[in-house]
Amino acid sequence: MSRIAEVIVLALGNSWEVMEPLLEHDDERSWKGRFVPIPSSLGGGTMYGWASEFVRVGSRTGLLKHLESLPWERPESVQVLIHDEEDDCFGLWMIHDGKLVEIELPRTVRLHDPAPETFEFAPSPGCLVRTDQDGNDWRPEQTPEHLRDPRPAW
Repeated sequence: MSRIAEVIVLALGNSWEVMEPLLEHDDERSWKGRFVPIPSSLGGGTMYGWASEFVRVGSRTGLLKHLESLPWERPESVQVLIHDEEDDCFGLWMIHDGKLVEIELPRTVRLHDPAPETFEFAPSPGCLVRTDQDGNDWRPEQTPEHLRDPRPAW
């Protein structure tokens, strides 16, 4: 399934060392792709930010698990911003208790579809919707958690 998503990773401390291997493609990783340093207005990379783009849902499976497993010197500073093509805005993930978890943003809700009947395709991340925009009253009912796909979308 084609569904473009942009991912930005921000982190302090030894982040350049940690992210350097992710600047190259690696067929051994569960996710496919690579990051590029975000340019600084002073020239070169910021040393604190990296971006990537994924064009298929399946190509990003396992990305968050990989990022949370890295040896961050300052894990409390790690922020992952994700914008899926159907989202109204970027979502925010941060490391809490060793796991990257989505941080609930004010005036947003992530809507999930019910789990598919088979797990033939990669899981859907749902859709992050702004609740304070005109015309966003069309939203479907939220799928109860026990009826959602239990597999991580990222």
